[in-house]
Amino acid sequence: MKMMKGMLIALAPVTIFAVYSFRLNAVLLILVSVAAATASEALYQYLTKKPIKIKDLSAVVTGLLLALTVSPSLPLYVVAVGAVFGIVIGKQLFGGYGKNIFNPALFGRLFIIYAFPGTMNPWLTPVDGVATATPLQILSSAGTLTPLQDLFLGTIPGSLGETSALLLLIGAAWLIYNRFANWRIPVSCLAAVMIICLLTGQNILFHLFSGSLLLGAFFMATDPVSSPKTQIGRYIFGFGVGLIIMAMRLWGWLPEGTTFAIIGMNLLVPLINRYTRPRPKPKAA
Repeated sequence: MKMMKGMLIALAPVTIFAVYSFRLNAVLLILVSVAAATASEALYQYLTKKPIKIKDLSAVVTGLLLALTVSPSLPLYVVAVGAVFGIVIGKQLFGGYGKNIFNPALFGRLFIIYAFPGTMNPWLTPVDGVATATPLQILSSAGTLTPLQDLFLGTIPGSLGETSALLLLIGAAWLIYNRFANWRIPVSCLAAVMIICLLTGQNILFHLFSGSLLLGAFFMATDPVSSPKTQIGRYIFGFGVGLIIMAMRLWGWLPEGTTFAIIGMNLLVPLINRYTRPRPKPKAA
């Protein structure tokens, strides 16, 4: 529970900013997502005659993270279905917290992308709520870079919790300082992004501050359950996430690939753990 409380505190700045930026839409999406995640976990545990453990706040964190990854225009029933899918299919069917292979929030978001295509549109500008394109969509279609100041402060359209790089970094610093997240994963992820930018002539700060890179790298890829257990494995995992994100941004069919990157690397965690686990020293004769 301590870690989940820490995560909620770290997410507080971007959550408050999301409410300020997207008003009632943000409030309703967050409330519905958290309520659906918590209720579905309790109901599943009740029906399967397992101890009800919603007090550990893991379902609350999943619901909040899912809400922060979706468009402010997403229909409420869609985020509710995504939350239920992430909790029941992505978490409980694997045995509950501590046994899930995938990050449940991203698993729910992935389900939304495929089960409800197009529902993330339109993206809205903060405060006034005008339909527009995100910075990565603009780069992909027109080759134009959004001003870095707008990306840093959050005066841009995007998912509820991805707009302000400043607030994400503040929350991330608090998370890592209190050791609720392993720094090796986000650092290696951001390093991969910077290397690809240098090799391809891309603007480094634009790619670091845009999209859901910071939200994914610090708050989702660091999930201790679905990430590697070894230190070397964490470097490999984070670097792989960064590579996939940039591959999707530069050559993929979507302007953003954080969800696919983390879920894809989640699949490789057992293999990474296997080949990076320290081998026992042979016994002396």
